[in-house]
Amino acid sequence: MAEFFRFPWRGARKRELSPGVVRAPPASDASVSDGLIAPVPQKDSLCQEDCHLQSGESLTYSGPNFPEDIWFHIHSLLPLHDSVHFACVSRTFMCFWKCHPKLIFTEEALGLKRNACEKGDIAKDFTSRVDSILKNHIGVGVKTLKIVVYNHYNVDANHFNSWLQSAITPGIEEITLFLPTNYRDGYNFPCSVLLNGRGNSIRYLHLTYCAFRPMVGFDCLRRLTKLHLYQVRLTGNELGCLISKSFALEQLELMSCDELICLKIPLCLERLSCLRVTWCKMLKVIESTAPNLSSFDLFGDSIQLSLGESSQLKNLHVGFSYHDNFVSYSITRLPSIVPHLETLTISSTGETVDTPIAVDRFLHLKGLKIYLEVDYLAFSPAYDYLSLVSFLDASPALETFILSVNHVEEMEHVSVYGYVSPMRQIHGLKHHRLRKVHINGFCSAKSMVELTCHILQNATSLESLTVDTIFNEVADSNISRCSVQSTGECSPVRRDKILEARKSLSVIRSYILGRVPSTVKLNVGEPCNRCHVIDV
Repeated sequence: MAEFFRFPWRGARKRELSPGVVRAPPASDASVSDGLIAPVPQKDSLCQEDCHLQSGESLTYSGPNFPEDIWFHIHSLLPLHDSVHFACVSRTFMCFWKCHPKLIFTEEALGLKRNACEKGDIAKDFTSRVDSILKNHIGVGVKTLKIVVYNHYNVDANHFNSWLQSAITPGIEEITLFLPTNYRDGYNFPCSVLLNGRGNSIRYLHLTYCAFRPMVGFDCLRRLTKLHLYQVRLTGNELGCLISKSFALEQLELMSCDELICLKIPLCLERLSCLRVTWCKMLKVIESTAPNLSSFDLFGDSIQLSLGESSQLKNLHVGFSYHDNFVSYSITRLPSIVPHLETLTISSTGETVDTPIAVDRFLHLKGLKIYLEVDYLAFSPAYDYLSLVSFLDASPALETFILSVNHVEEMEHVSVYGYVSPMRQIHGLKHHRLRKVHINGFCSAKSMVELTCHILQNATSLESLTVDTIFNEVADSNISRCSVQSTGECSPVRRDKILEARKSLSVIRSYILGRVPSTVKLNVGEPCNRCHVIDV
């Protein structure tokens, strides 16, 4: 196979074809698309000697005589791999390729998976092909750079520095450097490649498994709109140096950045609307004065959260891995921290006390989702689901309520199955705006049945109630079964969960059906009649 970047323009066989006149190879090796006849490369080759077009071999097709800038735009939309094929046709096309704006260096883009069987060969070919491409690229016009390297490549850090130095030129807008895990402690991203005007146009920066050490005065990313850092080593001060001058920043995502202890979002980030912080295990404090932050996802350990007195946060998704009673924490603390919240998602893996009555209220909350992972090592089997009414009482504007309960182990709750049990009633507020309720993972727990009955009695505008006896990972509002959708198979479900689902169906018939008003649509999710069949 010819070298990835080798083109047949040598000696007497060299010939220039106008972009508007493309000679077609024999019909068996050609494809026709939108009036353009282009050569199809031979199998296992990106650009072989047989892509020469000999005089008399084929017909000549006069394609559209577009201006050169139109042809360049067409080539800029092609994947790198396809652009190489077209470069075999014309020297003009080759010039377009040499300033291709999208440098995507992955196994797929370089055609390595289908051409190399051994990991060692792929690693060697990856390095040589990237080196060759960047050597022949004219070094201007690059808009996108994406480098994806896997663990088995063992690429020397000097190669990364050389590639970044060559590809990051003035005008570049997107940079993605996806390194393998074994580079996390050894590779430092060279901040110098962003200086001297080369970082002024960058809008998207995504780094993984490296160190990033911007210093005081680092102000070359003023147009940056999206910053994603995954397993990146940098301190809070270094991150501050980076974002304090990124006035156009709209999205900030930090995942497993374990050197962060305090994250401060300054007031000058007026465009920042989306913040996501996930599993930064040393993080203790998040302080934000960004005036237009509207969406915030926070997962990890318990931290001190301060969003400013005038926080305009509208959407919040929170979950602390080692913080018991986070549902209780949310209803007692969050109303004062995020007073303008409209949607709230809470994830909890341990509730040992019932949800208390709220002191403050979520006056603007319209959508509430509570996800409970019930592991009885950290979750009380006596947890009172009826106490969640506190959230309904504290949210006068609530329209949608979704409760997802995933029982990790066999259930130990007090069940109403098999005997008549009086239902408790809470005499409190009516939920006049609540229209849609979905209980995902509905079970026969007495307090869950009581919660459902309470909603039916007090939600005066209720339109639909969904109770799904099988927990679904992604089902928020629909019952997902292969027998309903006629596609694929249902996710595996333990035997004890299927048996519990059958009990829950009996409970629904006994306690729920007779309480459903005629104006409410009831949707009951039963076990799949194909995937959830067991012998009792």
